Amino acid sequence: MTTLMNIGDAAKAAGVSAKMIRHYEQTGLLPEAERSEAGYRKYGEREVSVLRFIRQSRRLGFSMPQIAELIGQWGDTHRTSRQVKAIAERHLADLEEKLREIVEMKSALEQLVSVCAGDDHAHCAILETLAADSPSAPKHSASFVKPKRRGAKATPAHSEVANKPTTSHLDLMTWMRGVHVHRGAH
Repeated sequence: MTTLMNIGDAAKAAGVSAKMIRHYEQTGLLPEAERSEAGYRKYGEREVSVLRFIRQSRRLGFSMPQIAELIGQWGDTHRTSRQVKAIAERHLADLEEKLREIVEMKSALEQLVSVCAGDDHAHCAILETLAADSPSAPKHSASFVKPKRRGAKATPAHSEVANKPTTSHLDLMTWMRGVHVHRGAH
Protein backbone atom coordinates (compact mmCIF):
# COMPACT_ATOMS: atom_id res chain seq x y z
CA MET A 1 0.00 0.00 0.00
CA THR A 2 1.25 3.47 -0.90
CA THR A 3 1.93 5.85 1.96
CA LEU A 4 -0.27 8.92 1.68
CA MET A 5 0.91 12.37 2.73
CA ASN A 6 -0.97 15.36 4.04
CA ILE A 7 -0.89 18.58 2.01
CA GLY A 8 2.07 20.03 3.94
CA ASP A 9 4.23 16.93 3.42
CA ALA A 10 3.24 16.72 -0.26
CA ALA A 11 4.08 20.41 -0.70
CA LYS A 12 7.49 19.90 0.89
CA ALA A 13 8.21 16.78 -1.19
CA ALA A 14 7.23 18.54 -4.43
CA GLY A 15 8.86 21.90 -3.67
CA VAL A 16 5.64 23.90 -3.92
CA SER A 17 3.37 25.59 -1.39
CA ALA A 18 0.17 24.08 -0.02
CA LYS A 19 -1.64 27.11 -1.44
CA MET A 20 -0.37 26.26 -4.93
CA ILE A 21 -1.49 22.64 -4.54
CA ARG A 22 -5.02 23.85 -3.78
CA HIS A 23 -4.81 26.23 -6.75
CA TYR A 24 -3.70 23.44 -9.09
CA GLU A 25 -6.62 21.33 -7.90
CA GLN A 26 -9.07 24.21 -8.47
CA THR A 27 -7.76 24.83 -11.99
CA GLY A 28 -7.78 21.14 -12.88
CA LEU A 29 -4.03 20.69 -13.33
CA LEU A 30 -4.01 18.28 -10.41
CA PRO A 31 -6.89 15.88 -9.82
CA GLU A 32 -8.78 16.48 -6.59
CA ALA A 33 -7.03 14.68 -3.74
CA GLU A 34 -8.36 11.75 -1.82
CA ARG A 35 -9.72 12.72 1.58
CA SER A 36 -9.11 11.13 4.96
CA GLU A 37 -12.04 10.25 7.21
CA ALA A 38 -11.49 13.63 8.89
CA GLY A 39 -11.69 15.39 5.49
CA TYR A 40 -7.99 16.18 5.07
CA ARG A 41 -6.42 15.95 1.63
CA LYS A 42 -4.10 12.98 1.11
CA TYR A 43 -1.49 12.69 -1.65
CA GLY A 44 0.56 9.82 -2.99
CA GLU A 45 3.77 9.68 -5.03
CA ARG A 46 1.81 10.01 -8.28
CA GLU A 47 0.40 13.39 -7.21
CA VAL A 48 3.81 14.52 -5.96
CA SER A 49 5.29 13.60 -9.37
CA VAL A 50 2.63 15.70 -11.10
CA LEU A 51 3.36 18.60 -8.73
CA ARG A 52 7.07 18.38 -9.53
CA PHE A 53 6.22 18.29 -13.24
CA ILE A 54 4.10 21.43 -12.84
CA ARG A 55 6.86 23.16 -10.82
CA GLN A 56 9.48 22.39 -13.48
CA SER A 57 7.14 23.52 -16.26
CA ARG A 58 6.45 26.79 -14.46
CA ARG A 59 10.18 27.37 -13.97
CA LEU A 60 10.47 27.25 -17.76
CA GLY A 61 7.67 29.80 -18.06
CA PHE A 62 4.98 27.56 -19.51
CA SER A 63 1.46 28.94 -19.02
CA MET A 64 -1.20 27.00 -17.16
CA PRO A 65 -2.95 25.94 -20.40
CA GLN A 66 0.41 24.83 -21.83
CA ILE A 67 1.15 22.87 -18.65
CA ALA A 68 -2.27 21.21 -18.89
CA GLU A 69 -1.44 20.26 -22.48
CA LEU A 70 1.97 18.90 -21.43
CA ILE A 71 0.43 16.89 -18.59
CA GLY A 72 -2.02 15.47 -21.12
CA GLN A 73 0.87 14.49 -23.38
CA TRP A 74 2.79 13.03 -20.44
CA GLY A 75 -0.12 10.72 -19.64
CA ASP A 76 -0.84 9.80 -23.27
CA THR A 77 0.82 6.52 -24.22
CA HIS A 78 0.07 7.22 -27.91
CA ARG A 79 1.80 10.61 -28.01
CA THR A 80 4.69 11.35 -30.29
CA SER A 81 7.68 13.42 -29.32
CA ARG A 82 6.81 15.62 -32.32
CA GLN A 83 3.66 16.77 -30.51
CA VAL A 84 5.55 17.64 -27.34
CA LYS A 85 8.30 19.37 -29.29
CA ALA A 86 5.70 21.51 -31.09
CA ILE A 87 4.38 22.74 -27.72
CA ALA A 88 7.91 23.56 -26.57
CA GLU A 89 8.75 25.30 -29.86
CA ARG A 90 5.64 27.50 -29.62
CA HIS A 91 6.62 28.41 -26.07
CA LEU A 92 10.18 29.15 -27.18
CA ALA A 93 8.85 31.50 -29.88
CA ASP A 94 6.71 33.24 -27.24
CA LEU A 95 9.76 33.62 -24.97
CA GLU A 96 11.81 35.07 -27.84
CA GLU A 97 9.08 37.66 -28.47
CA LYS A 98 8.94 38.54 -24.76
CA LEU A 99 12.73 38.85 -24.70
CA ARG A 100 12.60 41.22 -27.68
CA GLU A 101 9.99 43.31 -25.88
CA ILE A 102 12.08 43.38 -22.69
CA VAL A 103 15.15 44.50 -24.64
CA GLU A 104 13.08 47.31 -26.18
CA MET A 105 11.74 48.35 -22.76
CA LYS A 106 15.26 48.29 -21.31
CA SER A 107 16.56 50.44 -24.14
CA ALA A 108 13.74 52.96 -23.75
CA LEU A 109 14.27 53.12 -19.99
CA GLU A 110 18.03 53.57 -20.44
CA GLN A 111 17.27 56.51 -22.74
CA LEU A 112 14.97 58.06 -20.14
CA VAL A 113 17.53 57.60 -17.38
CA SER A 114 20.27 59.14 -19.53
CA VAL A 115 18.34 62.42 -19.94
CA CYS A 116 17.23 62.72 -16.32
CA ALA A 117 19.40 65.15 -14.35
CA GLY A 118 18.75 63.26 -11.14
CA ASP A 119 19.41 66.39 -9.09
CA ASP A 120 17.52 68.48 -6.53
CA HIS A 121 15.31 70.26 -9.12
CA ALA A 122 11.62 69.34 -9.40
CA HIS A 123 11.80 68.88 -13.18
CA CYS A 124 12.16 65.27 -14.23
CA ALA A 125 12.52 64.32 -17.89
CA ILE A 126 11.40 60.78 -17.07
CA LEU A 127 8.05 61.97 -15.68
CA GLU A 128 7.65 64.47 -18.53
CA THR A 129 8.15 61.75 -21.11
CA LEU A 130 5.86 59.27 -19.36
CA ALA A 131 3.14 61.94 -19.23
CA ALA A 132 3.62 62.93 -22.90
CA ASP A 133 0.47 61.10 -24.09
CA SER A 134 -1.60 62.40 -21.19
CA PRO A 135 -4.27 65.02 -22.06
CA SER A 136 -2.81 67.32 -19.40
CA ALA A 137 0.78 66.72 -20.49
CA PRO A 138 3.01 69.76 -20.86
CA LYS A 139 3.56 70.95 -24.41
CA HIS A 140 7.34 70.88 -23.99
CA SER A 141 7.78 67.42 -22.55
CA ALA A 142 10.94 65.50 -23.26
CA SER A 143 10.75 63.33 -26.34
CA PHE A 144 13.32 61.34 -28.21
CA VAL A 145 14.64 61.28 -31.73
CA LYS A 146 15.04 57.66 -32.73
CA PRO A 147 18.55 56.80 -33.87
CA LYS A 148 18.87 56.09 -37.57
CA ARG A 149 21.43 53.34 -37.13
CA ARG A 150 21.55 50.40 -34.76
CA GLY A 151 23.46 50.96 -31.57
CA ALA A 152 23.21 54.76 -31.77
CA LYS A 153 21.94 56.48 -28.65
CA ALA A 154 18.64 58.32 -28.80
CA THR A 155 18.87 62.01 -28.02
CA PRO A 156 16.33 64.39 -26.52
CA ALA A 157 14.39 66.18 -29.25
CA HIS A 158 14.43 69.38 -27.18
CA SER A 159 17.95 70.04 -25.94
CA GLU A 160 16.90 72.79 -23.55
CA VAL A 161 14.15 71.31 -21.41
CA ALA A 162 12.99 73.88 -18.88
CA ASN A 163 13.87 73.32 -15.24
CA LYS A 164 10.47 74.69 -14.16
CA PRO A 165 7.32 72.62 -14.55
CA THR A 166 4.63 74.02 -16.86
CA THR A 167 1.22 75.14 -15.57
CA SER A 168 -0.54 71.99 -16.79
CA HIS A 169 2.19 69.91 -15.16
CA LEU A 170 1.63 71.79 -11.89
CA ASP A 171 -2.11 71.14 -12.18
CA LEU A 172 -1.45 67.44 -12.69
CA MET A 173 0.98 67.36 -9.77
CA THR A 174 -1.57 69.10 -7.51
CA TRP A 175 -4.27 66.65 -8.56
CA MET A 176 -1.95 63.66 -7.92
CA ARG A 177 -1.08 64.97 -4.44
CA GLY A 178 -4.82 65.23 -3.73
CA VAL A 179 -5.30 61.63 -4.85
CA HIS A 180 -2.51 60.47 -2.53
CA VAL A 181 -3.88 62.53 0.38
CA HIS A 182 -7.38 61.07 -0.10
CA ARG A 183 -6.06 57.51 -0.40
CA GLY A 184 -4.11 57.93 2.84
CA ALA A 185 -7.24 59.12 4.67
CA HIS A 186 -9.00 55.73 4.29
